[in-house]
Amino acid sequence: MPGRDLFYRLARKTPPEFRFAVKLHQSVTHTRERPLAESAGRFRAALEPLVREQKLGCLLAQFPYSFKNAPENLAYLGALRRELPDLPLAVEFRHRSWITQGTMDFLKNEGLAYVCVDEPGLPNLVRPVAATTAEIAYVRFHGRNAAKWWHHAEARERYDYEYSEEELSEWVPRIRRLAEQARTVYVVFNNHPRGQAVTNARVLRRLLGL
Repeated sequence: MPGRDLFYRLARKTPPEFRFAVKLHQSVTHTRERPLAESAGRFRAALEPLVREQKLGCLLAQFPYSFKNAPENLAYLGALRRELPDLPLAVEFRHRSWITQGTMDFLKNEGLAYVCVDEPGLPNLVRPVAATTAEIAYVRFHGRNAAKWWHHAEARERYDYEYSEEELSEWVPRIRRLAEQARTVYVVFNNHPRGQAVTNARVLRRLLGL
């Protein structure tokens, strides 16, 4: 669990216009060994320097593949929203069962942003759906390394992938459509093991004409 001092230093080291998209701690999204109110409360307290300096763009709640569309998990998302009522929160699903109109309606009602993902086209993984359910939109590129997604020695291997310009071009009209519907669009590259994220971010920026 990161401490308040870490976010204080990050706020001090960055220019006034800088915004952070912060990933929620695994105790909130994965292990859940402590009560939600405790885990979310500790994380919220640590974030205070970013909130105070208006440098928190949004929080990313990335749930694991095992977190499937079920009543108890919908209830958990609602509880998470109540624990962090004042913060922009984006939710990333890994299991395809969530990709329904009912999910999108739920996210809109709760003020939660749907995270659009690009990942391998394997059974039951989320397909590249571009949807806006809140004031912010969020796109996350994981790479399309299907061979290493489930079978790897280290977790980072699944993200060892470099997108072609043609693959990134598929997202240009989607991102532009998101930008028409949302106040802010965050586009994040998670294909990081050998620096591919930086390379691909530069290519996409050019394709978008930014």
